[in-house]
Amino acid sequence: MILNTFIIFGLLILILTVENDTKVHSIARIWNEQVLSAIRLDYARPTVHARNLYHTSIAMYDSWSIFDDTADTYLLGKTIDGFHCPYKNTIVPEDKNEARKEVISYAMYRIIEERFRISPGAQNTLYNIDTLFKNLGYEKNYESKNYNNSSFAALGNYIGDCIIRFGYQDGSNEINGFESNYYKPINPPLDLTKNDSTGLVNLNHWQPLTFEVFIDQSGNIFPGFTPRFVGPEWGNVKPFSLDKNNLTIKFKNGNRYKLYHDPGPPPYLTEYKNDNFSKYYKWGFVAVPIWSSHLDPNNDITLDISPSSIGNIENYPNNFFQYKSFYDYFNGGDNSSGHRVNPRTGKTYEKQIVLRSDYTRVLAEFWADGPESETPPGHWYVILNYVSDHPKITKKFRGKGEVLDNLEWDVKSYFSLGGAVHDAAISAWSIKGYYDYIRPISAIRGMAEIGQSTNPELPRYHPKGIPLIKNYIELVDQKDDLAKNNIDNVGKIKLYSWSNRLDKLNDNISSNGWILAEKWSPYQRSTFVTPPFAGYISGHSTFSNAAAEILTQFTGDNYFPGGIAEFTAKENQFLTFEKGPSKDIILQWATYHDAADQCSLSRIWGGIHPLQDDLPGRIIGRAIGNKAFNLADQYFSGKNNN
Repeated sequence: MILNTFIIFGLLILILTVENDTKVHSIARIWNEQVLSAIRLDYARPTVHARNLYHTSIAMYDSWSIFDDTADTYLLGKTIDGFHCPYKNTIVPEDKNEARKEVISYAMYRIIEERFRISPGAQNTLYNIDTLFKNLGYEKNYESKNYNNSSFAALGNYIGDCIIRFGYQDGSNEINGFESNYYKPINPPLDLTKNDSTGLVNLNHWQPLTFEVFIDQSGNIFPGFTPRFVGPEWGNVKPFSLDKNNLTIKFKNGNRYKLYHDPGPPPYLTEYKNDNFSKYYKWGFVAVPIWSSHLDPNNDITLDISPSSIGNIENYPNNFFQYKSFYDYFNGGDNSSGHRVNPRTGKTYEKQIVLRSDYTRVLAEFWADGPESETPPGHWYVILNYVSDHPKITKKFRGKGEVLDNLEWDVKSYFSLGGAVHDAAISAWSIKGYYDYIRPISAIRGMAEIGQSTNPELPRYHPKGIPLIKNYIELVDQKDDLAKNNIDNVGKIKLYSWSNRLDKLNDNISSNGWILAEKWSPYQRSTFVTPPFAGYISGHSTFSNAAAEILTQFTGDNYFPGGIAEFTAKENQFLTFEKGPSKDIILQWATYHDAADQCSLSRIWGGIHPLQDDLPGRIIGRAIGNKAFNLADQYFSGKNNN
């Protein structure tokens, strides 16, 4: 996946010599690439890596701002959340650029070394930063933090040490490996190695999964493994811009949960026939296998995926009762109207008619941030770096004033984005941890095991069962193929969906088919299936919209440079879950928020989220991005009162 990600953005990851690379990229960019590389070699922990990107961005920003006449530092010389990092400005550099380069390098080396020293890819990560450090002409064994001797290296070590110590007390429980202190799942694990029932105790809450072999989103292999919930108490972590105005304190099982931007509970499933929230629970989850049926490469349905047809959403629904007018329930997608013209060229966007199955499969994989990925928050750093490299970008803060040099542009944009994705992780996971909402694989299978809730006159009626929808969700009868080899299947629920036959057939494409609903799986690898944490709210929706808001405000432009960004998924080369796409597919986005909205939809087609997980994440993400940018701007202008 990561090679494909970098094809889109045309990046070279330090394959040039350091001497040549520094002529093109700032020292901040070079070290940011090292962080992204280290994340790809680590365990897949979106919360942890959002924090890593945030903390390293602080280190680079503070290392730059101490030599600026206007900007204010964030941590250096300040007290944040009770942690004090004292500093007396005793160093006056003759060459600010060289001083900043040295301070940034020592600070970043120390943080990366500390944060990734026990990761599964530690050997490669440490070799990479050692090599870079040596090529830069620095000495890794120089560990003094006494910057009073006018040593820029010591100042970098000191800043790195402040960040590291700040992280030990920021509520993340880093010292204990980020383990949770009190969260416990309500449901027993769903054992995917057996054909047993789900064993669900409560269809409203998250269920762990047990694998014969689990491979996480960074490609790490765990035989016979049941992944634990990642970050259920992440609301306890010190945020960047989130404050008491965004905070709700709730208690569950005697334990305190801090929720930021609490959207209220998701729709829960009850046994009351006319309960509206039960209806929306079923409506949202049933959409997932319906959208999964769009993935069949044998289907000839086409659509225009250019910005002329997709994107340009102006308003989101604010509650579940408005969702039906937002989503195209049976055809997939949302009510975006597209863009009439490219405002940068004055020309209409050229239509791109493709198979819906190719488009939806590419979306599901491109935004999935699968093995060897930089995880969702890192993905948006890759997008930011692409924007920064674009020949049509003008590096003016908010699109106004003087053109910034590469280093100032990078440290300020990284600091803004880092604060936003860190806050997005805290908000989304604070909500995930408290509401502990079920994922589609468990909800679909669980409702189907109970029965159908549409017609009391038909077999296996139960108010908590799955609704029947002609051509999508039906009962197995005696003439059904599913009953030929097992008569016990008669009366069970079947789905017409992507069939996930790849593990059973010697084939490289899995077409649609009627399958038992109690065996349904999302469009994911069988060694992964679903991320190991609750669904509500969507982390991808929250991260992406927060990041898109930062890029929009920082560049002063809603649109990508030139009015469009593109990624080509090559015919029969891009997909890794199965063979495809059947022809080249070019993903296109006019605006940053168009890309974010497409990311949100990809998680529904990929079988990871029901509809109700999505929009709260989009709305909260935008609010977080806006607030994070405004706070970052206060530091840039020296007007922050902390």
